[in-house]
Amino acid sequence: MSRVGIDVGGTKCFGVLVDDSGDVVREVRYPTPPVAELIDLLESMFHELDGTATLGIGVPGLITADGVVTASPNMPGARNVPVGPELRRRLRAAVHVENDATMAAYGEWKVGAARGAKDAVMVTLGTGIGGGIVMGGVLHRGANGFTGEIGHMVVQKDGVQCVCGRRGCWERYASGSALRLLSGGKSGEEVFALYAQGDSEAAAVVAEFAEWIALGLANLTNICDPEVIVIGGGVVQSFAEVMSSVRDSFTTALYSSDVRAHPRLEMATLGERAGAIGCALIAATDDW
Repeated sequence: MSRVGIDVGGTKCFGVLVDDSGDVVREVRYPTPPVAELIDLLESMFHELDGTATLGIGVPGLITADGVVTASPNMPGARNVPVGPELRRRLRAAVHVENDATMAAYGEWKVGAARGAKDAVMVTLGTGIGGGIVMGGVLHRGANGFTGEIGHMVVQKDGVQCVCGRRGCWERYASGSALRLLSGGKSGEEVFALYAQGDSEAAAVVAEFAEWIALGLANLTNICDPEVIVIGGGVVQSFAEVMSSVRDSFTTALYSSDVRAHPRLEMATLGERAGAIGCALIAATDDW
């Protein structure tokens, strides 16, 4: 059976059609529209990819069990948007809607870097930070479906203002937008290019960025004790250059680092397809 998965991002909607092995056989992408036009675009993408398949959708923010987007700080106007109920009514198909980072975690767990792990955490570093948690071989959603909002754990009391309305959230220090703030306005590509050239200011920015990333990873390890942490998202395209610094800072930040087993820190292997693949795979299972 063919399956459709669509990953809704801040700038683009990326859709895939996968076969029974989880291999992508077709993909499409469109700019993310205003929230009022989102459901229409998702319906159109489903028909363009395969109008008879199951449909899984990943959306940033807080998603209820029946697929209503309750809040999405990085999508202006996304309040109580009935993505799941409306698409089920229109398509007469099995439609499942989850948090986008949770779906990236599911994809990496099923066919990517965390395949075979019983306990894993996925961290997506993009404009913000999202995540997904697998414990005991089960993808966790929490009591209300909101598990995995790891970017909004506070790491600095009264710190930088976050788009969620609070201050000091981890994503204000360890995301792509945080890197721009730390560097005084430079893009991640510019910072890493200067870093590779030996620029001392860029090196200082990268070192601080690595420390903030490692702090969050250590917090997640202390809470979840995973065997693997998979790091994905747009920032990862240049991340290999700072991975050694992250590992060093992670060891320092981790509780009882010298006497405990450390999780493997792995780079995501599915790239930008992770969320869409996860969506496609989960919609045709009983995992939801």
